[in-house]
Amino acid sequence: MRIISGQFKSRHLKATPPPGTRPTSDKLRETLFNILGETVRGCTFLDGCAGVGAIGIEAISRGASMVIFVDQSRKATAMIRENLKSLGIAHGYKILEMDLARALTVCARDGIAFDIAFIDPPYDREQVYKDALDRPSVSAEGLLILEHSKRSPLPGSSGKLKKVRTLQQGDSVLSF
Repeated sequence: MRIISGQFKSRHLKATPPPGTRPTSDKLRETLFNILGETVRGCTFLDGCAGVGAIGIEAISRGASMVIFVDQSRKATAMIRENLKSLGIAHGYKILEMDLARALTVCARDGIAFDIAFIDPPYDREQVYKDALDRPSVSAEGLLILEHSKRSPLPGSSGKLKKVRTLQQGDSVLSF
């Protein structure tokens, strides 16, 4: 796994994910950030179900002002810390070692609203998708992006959220 673009372009990440973790492919990550473009610069970004942290680190590399990494796995959060340390990233992030629902509650309590929230849970964890749609924690103009299986489509709307775009690569779908 490598950083696609930005300050840390071409730098490699430790990418031995913990069991049960399915990292977003380099190709899909590149497509995602090509779509997001300059909106990442200066934003508050959520990397939910972060795994090794590749999405959030890519956001930092492209100029996000704050990235919140969330993963309930101790091994995953240790790998995120290791990757951040190896790149010399000392600030502009926070790591929450807890389940996503609890992390969204903590962020809401602390007044954190995300400009971009990317959530990529294990595809079979339907409750995580429900929690993300029920409490998105995105700002009024924010964007929630969910990665899911093409065999498990997400609803066209949920509360104040409306799906505006989908992108499929292989078995993976990004719903914006």
